[in-house]
Amino acid sequence: MSKNTYKELNPKVGRRTFLKMAAVSSAVSATTLFANDGVTREATAEEVKNPFPGSKKVKTICTSCSVGCGIIAEVQNGVWVRQEVAQDHPVSLGGHCCKGADMIDMVRSEVRVKYPMVKEKGQWKRISWEDALTRITNKLNSLRKNHGPDSVQFLGSAKVSTEAAYYIRKFAAFFGTNNVDHQARVCHSSTVAGVANTWGYGAMTNSLGDIQNSKCIFVFGANPSVAHPVGFQHFLKAKERNNAKLIVVDPRFTKTAAKADFYSSIRPGTDIAFIYGLLHIIFKNNWEDKSFIENRTYAMDEVKEEAKKWTPKVTSDVTGVSQEDIYQIASMLVKNKPGTLVWAMGLTQHTVGTGNTRIGPILQLVLGNMGKEGGGCNILRGHDNVQGSTDMCCLPDSLPGYYGLSTGSWKYFAKSWGVDYEWLKGRFKSKELMEKPGFTMSRWWAGVLDGKNGNDAIDNAGTNIKALINIGNGITSVAQQAKIKEGLDNLELLVVADPFANDAVVLTDKQDDVFLLPMATQFENSGSVTATNRSAQWRYQVIEPLYEAKQDQEFLFELSKRLGFYKEFTKGMLIRDNKKDFKWPEDATNEVARIIKTIGLTGWTAKRLKKHTDNWHMFDEVSLRGYGKMKGEYYGLPWPCWTENHSGSTILYNVDRPVSQGGMGFRNRFGLEHDGVSQLAAKGSAPKGSKVDGGYPEITRDNIEEVLKIKLTEEEKKKIGKNWKVDRSNIIAQKCMEAGIAPYGNARARCIVWEWSKFDHRLPIHREPLRSIRPDLVEKYPTFKDRKKQFRVDTKFESLQSEKNWSKEFPINLITGRLVNMCGAGIENRASKYLAALTPEMFAEVHPDLGFSNGITDGDMIWIHSPDGTKIKVKAKFTHRVSSDRIFMPFHFAGVFQGEDLSHKYPKGTKPYAIGESANTVTNYGYDIITQIPETKVGLCKIERA
Repeated sequence: MSKNTYKELNPKVGRRTFLKMAAVSSAVSATTLFANDGVTREATAEEVKNPFPGSKKVKTICTSCSVGCGIIAEVQNGVWVRQEVAQDHPVSLGGHCCKGADMIDMVRSEVRVKYPMVKEKGQWKRISWEDALTRITNKLNSLRKNHGPDSVQFLGSAKVSTEAAYYIRKFAAFFGTNNVDHQARVCHSSTVAGVANTWGYGAMTNSLGDIQNSKCIFVFGANPSVAHPVGFQHFLKAKERNNAKLIVVDPRFTKTAAKADFYSSIRPGTDIAFIYGLLHIIFKNNWEDKSFIENRTYAMDEVKEEAKKWTPKVTSDVTGVSQEDIYQIASMLVKNKPGTLVWAMGLTQHTVGTGNTRIGPILQLVLGNMGKEGGGCNILRGHDNVQGSTDMCCLPDSLPGYYGLSTGSWKYFAKSWGVDYEWLKGRFKSKELMEKPGFTMSRWWAGVLDGKNGNDAIDNAGTNIKALINIGNGITSVAQQAKIKEGLDNLELLVVADPFANDAVVLTDKQDDVFLLPMATQFENSGSVTATNRSAQWRYQVIEPLYEAKQDQEFLFELSKRLGFYKEFTKGMLIRDNKKDFKWPEDATNEVARIIKTIGLTGWTAKRLKKHTDNWHMFDEVSLRGYGKMKGEYYGLPWPCWTENHSGSTILYNVDRPVSQGGMGFRNRFGLEHDGVSQLAAKGSAPKGSKVDGGYPEITRDNIEEVLKIKLTEEEKKKIGKNWKVDRSNIIAQKCMEAGIAPYGNARARCIVWEWSKFDHRLPIHREPLRSIRPDLVEKYPTFKDRKKQFRVDTKFESLQSEKNWSKEFPINLITGRLVNMCGAGIENRASKYLAALTPEMFAEVHPDLGFSNGITDGDMIWIHSPDGTKIKVKAKFTHRVSSDRIFMPFHFAGVFQGEDLSHKYPKGTKPYAIGESANTVTNYGYDIITQIPETKVGLCKIERA
């Protein structure tokens, strides 16, 4: 066909129309087998525009990373036939990465788990849901009766909706255990602890769009061009529109570094030393923001004293960054403000992870970048709902909303759930265990092994873990895979509920009582999901679950019925409107909004969240402010959203805005004074329009009238709660909004954490990794003392570091990270034939000099050995992106274990399109001193040709 003839038939065809038609062509060929027979008939002129007559379009949210991209799903006769980008989405702006573009094929993957299965005598057998649930329930009841509820470990997920994550945590509580965790443990548990203990909340402070306001973007321990590709466009727009300087400091030359104005390579595990080196120069030249420090921080003088030690010469020696680079980076940060600090797992996954996530915020306090448009700490989450699942505290040491495990918290939740506290307490083996943190995802296996075969001893009041219920959690995303295998092998019951064959089922040699249950993907369910910036979005259901898959809540409800607590379990959804029947997920959303006050979720009703997704075109991409009928709200109502009329808060700790528009000071969380010094902010540091011109305490029933200068009515006094966190009436929040007061107070950000002094220094200080490539520095910068019973498990620090000179036998630094086409453990992505084709096999990036010195050439298969006695066999990929003293590996593979191909162990029809060794088989022993996050970003290894 000539160009002229084509134009006559399609007079308005432009580049965009052509691309859309090309996409339609691909969609038709890909969906012929799935749509109705009419799809193959000769198309009419109308059907050239829409080849799927009678179809409907559904707005929904991508389930890959935490950017929260919009998706337009087209559905015909119940079949998802075409996927389009959301051109008007305020965050993704019409973008998709390769993972996001593949969501339609992820749902329709041919290797999905299609029906329930059980392994008996080493053979997989198809069974019914009824049989599976009955057998699982009988075993759980037996274990609970004979060993207590703490004999069961639950693993939730950052891939499920916020409502499902809340109900997973609730299920563990009703079963009677705090043994519950999910992927956030290995991503950002140290962020939550470190940042929350600096200024009150442990979350990203600004937003991706707000980065466009930055004049300096400091990426330190993150690779957003790969991990958050669509979000990275906001970084590039800042460079284009605002002439922002992009600084990248990373052990490896990443794709983000390729876009940087300034890149510097750093020795893994020396992040605290590096920041102190920057602070040394800033303080020495009087470049700090003195007013901000004076009015809004506490104990900065101690930071100055520590920074004096870190001269450019000392810092350079420890970090490997040149003195010139250190000076230039400090200068760029000071001269280009406001600036934002961006990090991800590169800072968190260390023994000093909480130290890293404290020193980063301290740098931003020194520069005066906190609470500013274009400033803040933009802490990038990994999975799509890491933030939401963490907020629901699918965690062993908290109740939903970061409420502690104290008696008061349990009583608040018992009443809010509509159950008797004594009954709930009776579900646990003891009150002591009810208020004691459970086992973590990082080291649940120690609860199985209990000191056997040289494993770490545990404290579990005489109860070992006998069963693991794993709901959508990648088992290979955790370090110490050999130990995990040993734990799996010694369980009495293993239940894996996942849309795909979770690698746990092939890693284990367990022959019986291994259940693999088909679960719906998140496009086959609905509910809210919280993006990395604390904004919630409603994910509408696209299609009904395929095959015999069940939705997450169905699985939990069916189990709770058989275990005898379904009525109590679901009662919380009926209380708000005094209903007889609930509607999922809307009533679960409203239950969360009714109860969770700590992070301000009162405004997150299902009706409001749906309205935001329905009208996402009515929000600005930079500020997230709405217009038209969405005026007065920020997209996704980023928490805290104090009331059902509140705007949401896009920038935490911003005193330049009224509280009613998201303004607030730092949270008063650590008392009114310390060492005789007031912890409240100075005069003039209150949010705009506040009744109090300065600091004030968190608002309680006892002080509300005095602080807000109001008089409560007698009726209000009867209804009001003890404090803002447990005020079911929400009168405190409403009165605070009227007075321009943030309910949590207005305090100083603190630079020291005195509560951790028995484990850690009150300041972040540099400590060499457990296995350091610089043994000459270990004595000068030693690690922590060994810690007893951390999340019920003994943890080695000093004893392991001092055992020997590890670098003598293992002279290479080992680092791990992401690939652009995969996420997390890679279970979903490796089940896509298209994404798997991009990286079909596991590999290690090796510098040519390192390779040649070990007799290795590009493309050779090599063995990588860990000091812990494990090894993996992967392909060497020569590159100059890593230096000659380190190698890099992606952490998305599984299905091969220490050279053994496990393909034969996958149930028929479930083997993913790509398998390979897990990097976490050789990542070294090591855990954060506070949160037990595994140390996967620094360790040692040796390599040899296979």
